[in-house]
Amino acid sequence: MDDSELVPVISYARISFDGEKDEHGVEDQHRINAQTAARTGCVIVAELTDNDLSAAKADVIREDFELMLRALKAGKLPDGKAVRGAIVVADDRLVRRAGDYERFVDAITYDDGRVYADAKGRKDLYNEDVEAMGLFGVVISKMEVRKTQRRLRNSHRSRAERGIPVGGTRPFGWETDKRTRHETEAQLLATAIQDFTRGKSLTAICGEWRTAGVKTTLGNDWTLRSLKLTLWNPRVCGWRTHQGEILRNEDGQPVIGQWEPIVTQAEWEAVDAIFQARKGRRVGPKQVIGDVLPETHGQARHLLTGILRCGRVYDGKQCNTPLRVTRQTRLSAHLYVCPSKAAGGCGGLGRRGDLVEEYITEAVLAKLEERQAQALEADPWDGEEKLDRLLAKRARLSSEWQDDAVSDDVYFPQLKRLEARIKELRGERGRRELLAARADRGEDVRERWGGLHLSQRRALLFECLHAVIVEPAGGGRKPFNPDLLKPIWKT
Repeated sequence: MDDSELVPVISYARISFDGEKDEHGVEDQHRINAQTAARTGCVIVAELTDNDLSAAKADVIREDFELMLRALKAGKLPDGKAVRGAIVVADDRLVRRAGDYERFVDAITYDDGRVYADAKGRKDLYNEDVEAMGLFGVVISKMEVRKTQRRLRNSHRSRAERGIPVGGTRPFGWETDKRTRHETEAQLLATAIQDFTRGKSLTAICGEWRTAGVKTTLGNDWTLRSLKLTLWNPRVCGWRTHQGEILRNEDGQPVIGQWEPIVTQAEWEAVDAIFQARKGRRVGPKQVIGDVLPETHGQARHLLTGILRCGRVYDGKQCNTPLRVTRQTRLSAHLYVCPSKAAGGCGGLGRRGDLVEEYITEAVLAKLEERQAQALEADPWDGEEKLDRLLAKRARLSSEWQDDAVSDDVYFPQLKRLEARIKELRGERGRRELLAARADRGEDVRERWGGLHLSQRRALLFECLHAVIVEPAGGGRKPFNPDLLKPIWKT
């Protein structure tokens, strides 16, 4: 056959779909297209390939596919070469959505005499029966895609229910098998969780890890977000998650993963209680939550920042502005002062920081000793039996619903109430564990105070205090008067 008699066509290939590789590689696809072209009296004037792009997703743009449609409709490529058809390895490599198939047919039949062929030979898309069969094939292909996606989801769910670890990068604290503990990392993680539940801030822990050269499993420096996600991951206590939620069995109990836990379930629940308390609130750079400035978990440089407030009456009302720290060259100690009027305060009050901190520290230690004695004498949490009953009741209700013994109208409202109460009880248990973790297990809090990190001391202060109101001492220099400090205790 003379070359002038060959029909100029486009060769189109899509190498993979949603991670599922073709049986043919790139070179095989081009070879098959070339063989098909020679067998059907065509010559390939352009090879277009959309590699690793799904044809089943509406939000995926296949640039070469779109280029092919424009060229077929125009009858020529952008460089002016004539185009009279297209060749693909198989229909399901071309389209997986009915809309794309209709666009392709409209483009290739825009003019008469166009050629379409796959590995089996030519197909007459001008024939309505052939076009209908192609559209039917697209529908079948789409159904197969959905079946594959369902199988993948079911497979992930099945693996989760068996406690099998997820794929991807190894989690911090475990070896590459994702089951055996990495002793060095596991110890760091366990210590961080214990320190965090005792009041140490994420900022302080993250700073210590970065200073010590501790890296993530990807070799990156730790950030507050990555540290938070690691500490808050139920994996640390051995629980399996699925789609971001703790997976539970038919009895409502968490599914235990096939790996060695690093901390106890109670320790993780204490961490969860802290983060749940922050949930839905904005946490600023210094761990400021919501509209208040507790700085409970912040990396502050002074003990009483955010706790001391101005008690001076200004413009007919108490100023109540948080005091700031400043220094003066003639004084060795720092000062807590009310900000200027331009900064939102009254600028008319100040106190020596060392004397105020000494007095407030002594008052807080006395309060902590009192509460410690009460905590050690307190009865253990009495909600465990009630929680077990509710879990058993939920399991029975679900079983009856699955057996059609309970209607949807009865099942779902009752389930909603049960799950709300179960969540409430679990929250109570987590808060009790948090309080137990912060009780010193019989140690003398006064003796331990000197060895605590600043963020831990501040956490204990905020556990006891709402604020400390500093009342004015009058004009001129006056001796330190502790009676002008009014602690506002948390009951």
